[in-house]
Parts: sequence; C-alpha cells; structure tokens
Amino acid sequence: MAVPGGWDTGPMTDSVILDVWCELQCPDCHRALDDVRALRARYGDRLDIRLRHFPLEKHRHAFAAAQAAEEAAEQGRAWPYVEAVLARTAELGERGEAVLLDVARELGLDAEEFDTALIDGRHILIVDADQAEGKAIGVSGTPTYVIGGERLDGGKSQEGLRARIEEIADRLLSADGA
Repeated sequence: MAVPGGWDTGPMTDSVILDVWCELQCPDCHRALDDVRALRARYGDRLDIRLRHFPLEKHRHAFAAAQAAEEAAEQGRAWPYVEAVLARTAELGERGEAVLLDVARELGLDAEEFDTALIDGRHILIVDADQAEGKAIGVSGTPTYVIGGERLDGGKSQEGLRARIEEIADRLLSADGA
C-alpha cells in the first residue's frame, strides 16, 4: 500500500516506523532484504517498515525501477515486486527496463500499465520527493535506515545494523507500552 512518505507493510497502527531508503539496482539493498524480512517476522504490525526511494546516479536503471515499484504499489504488490527486482539487480543492470516489465508479468501485474507509467512518468514526483527528503536528512547511499530519528547507514556495512534497529525498536515500543 502506498502511503505518503513510503509504503507500510500492514495496517496503520501505533507502531514504530522504520524507513528503509533503498535503491532497486543496489546489491547492498538486495543483501539487506534478509534483515528486513527478519524484522517483519519479529515485530509484525508493531514495526511499520516503509520503503523510501533513493536512486543513485551510478545505477542507470534505478530511477525507472523506483517508478515501477510505485506502479506495483498502485496495483497492490509493492513489497513482492521490490523483493523480486532486488533479486535481479545484476540482470537489471544488463537488460534495463525489460526486467521491470518481466517481473510485473511474473507477479501477475498489468505489465502494459507498467510500461505506460514509465513512459508518462506518473510516479516521478513520488520518487523525487523521497530522494529530496533523503538528501535533506543526510542519506547519501543505500540502504539507509531511519528509526526513532536515528539514521543508520547500511551502504558501508550491514554488520550489526539489524541488532541496532532491534535495540531502538524495542526501546521505542517499550516506551509506548506496545
């Protein structure tokens, strides 16, 4: 489900928000998926994991991939689409937008609508807004996590990040009585 400022992973509750600044052609973001899945499993609806777009210039198909992810959100399959594209980062680098349409078809989405969305740019403003907000708060690479006002940079190393996110989430949840 698309929400202002990212997508959530479930119903809106009094949950703690974890923004994941991601780029869909980024191998580090692909590796970070295991942590995101583990956090979903551990916290369920108590942790609202929101994907935020931060396409990097060094990956020429990342901006189109972010727009395609927004179209997947419109069609109700945001996270499955993101996970499928991240599993094919190398192929996306080689084949470009054709991969984005292939993934849409494989997930049973309307690939023609994806193609149209990429042509007409209907999701550009969402991607631009995420990227501008990321820059404003100091995001410079992906993945970057923001939880409880703390920015955690995963672009250099993922080591220890999940434990740090869990520590902050546990503290915030206990303070809220969740």
